[in-house]
Amino acid sequence: MLFLLAAHAAVAASLPWWQRRLGRTVWVVAALVPLAAVVWAGTRAARVLDGGDYRESLSWAPSLGLTVDLRLDALSLLMLWIVAGVGALVLLYCRYYVERDTGRLAAVLLAFAGAMTGLVLADNVFVLYVFWELTTVASFVLIAGRGDDREERRAARQALLVTTAGGLVMLLGLILLGRAAGTYRISGILADPPQGGAVSAAVVLVLIGAFAKSAQMPLHGWLPAAMVAPTPVSAYLHAAAMVKAGVYLIARLAPALAETAPWRPMVLAVGLTTMVAAAWRALRATDLKLLLAYGTISELGLLVALLGAGTRTAALAGAVMLLAHAAFKAALFLSVGILDRQTGTRDVRELSGAGRRMPVLFAASALAAASMAGIPPLVGYLGKEAYFETFLHGGSHLAGHGWLTAVLVAGSALTVAYAARFVQGAFGGRPGGPVARAERPEAG
Repeated sequence: MLFLLAAHAAVAASLPWWQRRLGRTVWVVAALVPLAAVVWAGTRAARVLDGGDYRESLSWAPSLGLTVDLRLDALSLLMLWIVAGVGALVLLYCRYYVERDTGRLAAVLLAFAGAMTGLVLADNVFVLYVFWELTTVASFVLIAGRGDDREERRAARQALLVTTAGGLVMLLGLILLGRAAGTYRISGILADPPQGGAVSAAVVLVLIGAFAKSAQMPLHGWLPAAMVAPTPVSAYLHAAAMVKAGVYLIARLAPALAETAPWRPMVLAVGLTTMVAAAWRALRATDLKLLLAYGTISELGLLVALLGAGTRTAALAGAVMLLAHAAFKAALFLSVGILDRQTGTRDVRELSGAGRRMPVLFAASALAAASMAGIPPLVGYLGKEAYFETFLHGGSHLAGHGWLTAVLVAGSALTVAYAARFVQGAFGGRPGGPVARAERPEAG
């Protein structure tokens, strides 16, 4: 695990040098590192899925008792596959999409992938916090771009301020948890959860930080603003990786802390409110990336509610949705990038007939949107079946589970509506305007 982190850092630092010699092939070099992480995780999957784990530790400051503790278990295995798998695909996609500043962008994207890898493998609250903030810094650099555009700089500052402030609040909560438990190892805290008033205060602080990172309402504004970033950045950071950090932290702590007040009321209220309100806002968006951004916020709200509920059935449903969301949302963002590149617009009021003009892109996008809407037999359908099973039949012990189910139904109906709006707005009608003049995308 330490080798994987070192490989991300070393290759990221060398990519500008490689770019001067390889040109756009540098993206293939960058993609090899997360691909190696996927393969490495696959070789250890059998033991992890049987209930085992892998641990590594490196003394950082022995006199202060500070160590870099890493641990691979079932949850971190799933997250590593998402982070590394989607990361490799996005890096390969950039070979087609990115035309300037290649070496710098490749280096920062790979460094971000390394920071996310460290975050999901961390077994120490301080190590987790370091990687948490490294993802924030990388996100700031990627959103700001070259710093030439005022809107990009403004969006980058907003993302930096919200997520950094949330991270500091979260750190205070994690320290309180560690002091109450007598250990700063995350696995130690979960094995023997602490009790008391300080733990309740810690729960509130940790959840605020997680809500800020996962763009939960009312801390969501930075995510739609960040859509000014290049499409590959949006696909990776804001659909598959960075925003999942808050969801991951909630999933990691929920089995031990869900019964601690006010954990469960907070995650259910904030998550389900975000799910419905953001889905409604997605229906009004005319920019395809903005529509997907609000759809992402909505689905993150669902994930927060499922993975934070603290029950086994909810956790299983959340794991399925976590994987499904990373797959279909990354695919949709990358499809929008191709559409924008070929037509010069993402506005549904200007697009017409792209489905006839670009049938392969239309088929791939429609398949991803169908998964997002929960159409059988796709993975999104399995996730929806799982979470309805959770609250209809497995949630009788949750206060107000009938209302929770009603909110889930409303949110799911809105998801189907904005998925249909995406497909119709992007690909429906007869070719005209920018679409009629657009060239079909090439395979290579």
